[in-house]
Amino acid sequence: MSEKELDSSMNFYQEEVKPKGYKKQLQWDMAIGLQEVDNLKPSKYLKQISEKNVLGQLSLEEVEQSLKKYYIEKDKRDSINHNELECDFVSMRIVELLEKDNFDLSVDYLKYIHKYLFQDVYELAGEFRNVDFSKHEKILNNDSVTYGDCKTLTESLEYDIAMEKDKNYKDMTIVEVIKNITDFSSNIWQVHPFREGNTRTTAVFIEKYLISLGYTVNNSLFKDKSVYFRNALVRGNYLNIKEDKSYLIKFYENLLLGKNNNLHSEE
Repeated sequence: MSEKELDSSMNFYQEEVKPKGYKKQLQWDMAIGLQEVDNLKPSKYLKQISEKNVLGQLSLEEVEQSLKKYYIEKDKRDSINHNELECDFVSMRIVELLEKDNFDLSVDYLKYIHKYLFQDVYELAGEFRNVDFSKHEKILNNDSVTYGDCKTLTESLEYDIAMEKDKNYKDMTIVEVIKNITDFSSNIWQVHPFREGNTRTTAVFIEKYLISLGYTVNNSLFKDKSVYFRNALVRGNYLNIKEDKSYLIKFYENLLLGKNNNLHSEE
């Protein structure tokens, strides 16, 4: 072909139009995918009504009403799968929170997120633990991360958040942004202030924070790589060898820069 035949300069640009419900679908994908950190799967019913929400056939309020009615009937028949119940309600609450245009960089807001997400599941939703614990981690050969002291949870978080408030992300390069958000999310998660649901709470807290700072977040990562995200947090806080946040940095590079780092927990 000649140069003239290969010249596309006269062709018109075609605007790419996202399908209806595209943003809502990404929110549901993130919300349901994030439940994988605790090996939770949604019910078939949630899949049905979430699809209707994406298509605009059901509002979130109607999704909530339908889900509650569904589990009331399941309870009457004594046929509740509690893992599905937790996955369904927490996923729905995540989508609700992502729809809300609010964020506050504070300990109280972190508590608010936990209470909101787990209000249908845990009696102690939104309350800090009063015991110390450990957890066997497969990627640490069944060793555990050292979590925050239950007596100083609030003080530890207030310190981390105070340090964060002193930062000016507008003056940072994107590399510096990723380094800082990696450190901050890692520190918040390491405190592990709640008995359950710390990774899911941290993920929503950080996503809301990034959105408040004006960044676009790639929700598909939480759909497909939530287990990697948790394992990267574990590895980044394991001091018995040496903490290594490089895996978490790879995650945030993909999340914020659209990079294509291989994210495999086997690493």
